Amino acid sequence: MKEKTRTVLFWFILIQPFLDLYWFYHGKLADVLPFTLPTIIRILAVFVIFCMFFSQKQNWQKLGKNKWLLFYLALLVIYSALHLLHVKHFNSINTNDYNYSTVSEIFYLIRMLLPLMVIFFTTALNFTRDQFRHVIEGISGLFSFTIVISNLFVISLRSYETGPISANIFEWFFNPNIGYSHMASKGFFNFANMVSAVLFMLVPLMLYFMFSHFNWKTVTLNVVQALAMIELGTKVALIGLIGGIIIGILLYVFHLFIVKDVIKNGKAILVALIIEIGAMAIIPFGPAIQRYNYEKFLAQQSDNSLTVAKKELAAGLKKYPSGEKRKQFLIEFIEEHYQDYALNKKFVTKSYPYKYDPEFWLKIMNEPGTARMQNRHVERAMLDQVVKTNNNKLDKFLGISYTRETNIFNLERDFTSQIYSLGWIGMLLFVGPYVAIMLYAFVKWLMNRRKRTYLISSMLLSIAFMLFAAFSSGNVMDFLTASFILAFVEGGLLAEIKAKHLIALDFT
Repeated sequence: MKEKTRTVLFWFILIQPFLDLYWFYHGKLADVLPFTLPTIIRILAVFVIFCMFFSQKQNWQKLGKNKWLLFYLALLVIYSALHLLHVKHFNSINTNDYNYSTVSEIFYLIRMLLPLMVIFFTTALNFTRDQFRHVIEGISGLFSFTIVISNLFVISLRSYETGPISANIFEWFFNPNIGYSHMASKGFFNFANMVSAVLFMLVPLMLYFMFSHFNWKTVTLNVVQALAMIELGTKVALIGLIGGIIIGILLYVFHLFIVKDVIKNGKAILVALIIEIGAMAIIPFGPAIQRYNYEKFLAQQSDNSLTVAKKELAAGLKKYPSGEKRKQFLIEFIEEHYQDYALNKKFVTKSYPYKYDPEFWLKIMNEPGTARMQNRHVERAMLDQVVKTNNNKLDKFLGISYTRETNIFNLERDFTSQIYSLGWIGMLLFVGPYVAIMLYAFVKWLMNRRKRTYLISSMLLSIAFMLFAAFSSGNVMDFLTASFILAFVEGGLLAEIKAKHLIALDFT
């Protein structure tokens, strides 16, 4: 039964890219059921794995002896009950209470629990190194080949905005006026940031496989993944590729000359350096740099072209210093000029509607253009205003609910995002374990020379990359495609750390 359970989990993790296809979350497929089809499939799959795993009596016995795990589960149950009671009552300026739903909130808590269960199952099932490699290479290949091939045939969805791209990677070099939103490609996947974070996480593992199993397959996978990360056009993908390869090579050199547990592989180092140089040559023509330059230009233009609007605003505020007439003036002014201030239409009209709180948007409009155009800054400002309006000290510990937060706008900065939705306690309980496992493994790596293998080092670096991507770009920890893959790597890391007999040389 253990082997069958391991096989089911193996294929379940491997199909995660398929469960992130755009059409599952938009259009008719998204409206078939109250919740998205991939989430329902994932819940059922984890339930099947749970039943298979605990159909063995000895696994129940092991669980009963693990007092720390039982204590943690009890804390999750107690917290969840308190969280649901707390967020049920909320003061807001929005008449629909940001579409809060207790059922949706319960569903979210279940979703957050699922990857934590996968960490437990992966650790207990003891995947072989070959099985681990096949899963990681499979995920990399599915994401990367989809992005690269769909870009080549100009059928990929855009990383920014909606619809298909207008040009493939070859056209970047001949037409500088394409525009970054028409170039950046996310294949057929739902969130470009999420895919970027996953590929960032896979960089050190894919380099590990190339250094330890150098052949045409591992070389091809590394090259195609690098192309996919360039074509995604996100900041995370750009940093992940350039910085990830450099750090990955340095890690290999550290194990070659300091730890001395690997064999020299000059061909692999040469290929890694060629990928890095090739990426550096392509990136100036790519969407990531174009987007940066465009946003910088737009912010400067916004500040330079507001002279007339600012005079109108100053005159209106002088004429209507307070009261209902001031509010009405601000509403009309914001409606007419929010685009001049380069404000995100969705933020102003839907996330935190200007008609309810025009004074808040006045404060935002008075900020420099570079601040107004930083989505994360405005997202956080909106959430702070919502928390301030509710005026409940327990929000800090128990959150305002994921449902409300995402209906305002999903803050693109994980950990901080979960502090708003779940509070400090919920963030530590549901997201904290990912960091705790990494730190636990790192301490073991430091203290025990036998645990200082190239594989464990690569897995630690991989997890650190994912957590960094989650914090810097968001859309990771709350999204099951990324969190399941992260959970599988963390479970594999724990299994390696706990293994009594480790192979001294990873290159066999």
